[in-house]
Amino acid sequence: MHEGRLDDLRLEAEELRAARQRLIAAADADRRRIEHELHDGVQQQLVALAINLQLARQVPDKNPGALKALLEEMGRDVQLALDDVRRLAARVYPSSLLDRGLVDALRATATVLAIRTRVEATHPDERYPAEVESAAYFCCLEALEAAARPQQPGGRAIVRLRREQDALVFDVIVEVRAPEPWNEEDLLGIGDRLGSVGGRLAPSPENRRGTCLSGTIPIP
Repeated sequence: MHEGRLDDLRLEAEELRAARQRLIAAADADRRRIEHELHDGVQQQLVALAINLQLARQVPDKNPGALKALLEEMGRDVQLALDDVRRLAARVYPSSLLDRGLVDALRATATVLAIRTRVEATHPDERYPAEVESAAYFCCLEALEAAARPQQPGGRAIVRLRREQDALVFDVIVEVRAPEPWNEEDLLGIGDRLGSVGGRLAPSPENRRGTCLSGTIPIP
């Protein structure tokens, strides 16, 4: 009996080490992704904006049509850069999560996601400990981004939040063309994030509405 308990403890320790390594690897990959998006997205849009600004200064006063076209293009570049910055902020740590809480942060992020998303909450103004809100936010974000991959475009999603006794529960329900919006790597990453705060993941089908991924996070 004693030896069996030791084996169980060793197995749990190995699983914790493996999960910690996966979290570190995922964080490194996310940083590389952000750097790539900054370089190929926002930076290139700002370069294009600077070039067009130089061109606008050289347009003769007698050619208002060309100036208008340049200004419209610059406006589009500014909007694209702003959208990319909002998406990157959502990946790093949105200020709305700290200032206004989980529900407002998810609703703000939903406006820049590639999948149409509605956020519902039984108590939208309720606040939770920072580590609970952060874990729930990034788990939902990862689930939504995975469901909006290029190979499965379109679709809609609903995020539902509720408190059950001493736990925060979230459901991410998606309707996409692909039968399985989340692969094993997605589930492993979200499960590791939940495990780091004592939570657990429970993917399950949602009748007539698509696929549901649910997570539970204990509230200290």
